Amino acid sequence: MTTPHDVPSSKFIDRLAKYLRENVDEVQPLPWAAFAKTGNHVEKQPQNPNWWYTRSASVLRKVYVHGPIGLERLRADYGGRKNNGVKKSHAVKAGGNNIRKILQQLETAGLIQTTRPQGRRMTPKGRKLLQEVAGDLQKEIVKTIPELKKYQGE
Repeated sequence: MTTPHDVPSSKFIDRLAKYLRENVDEVQPLPWAAFAKTGNHVEKQPQNPNWWYTRSASVLRKVYVHGPIGLERLRADYGGRKNNGVKKSHAVKAGGNNIRKILQQLETAGLIQTTRPQGRRMTPKGRKLLQEVAGDLQKEIVKTIPELKKYQGE
């Protein structure tokens, strides 16, 4: 069985974002998402119009890999270096509202669940979805690079 650990994360997140956009109705960008910055460390809002789905897929993968995981840990993971002009740069956390709303949408879709006090963790439905997407991606990668067949988890 292929898991998200077995495939390249960037390709996996792209494929999962496409799946969420097309098949999961609960995950939708909110009206303010086109104008909001993702944190204090960035100067502009995201230029990709589908950034909400990409962030949702990334959050879902992080919950799978590192779960149970909470909002503050995700804020720290998505944070970055704040440019303070002539002063030294410092690490800052990402904005919490967009991550919180994404977690709530994924919870409504039944892909993750809250366990207090640890944070969010995967449901069996979410785990199955991620493994199916990883399996499809693995088959596609093996078609392009046949040498990777011996690493396929079956």
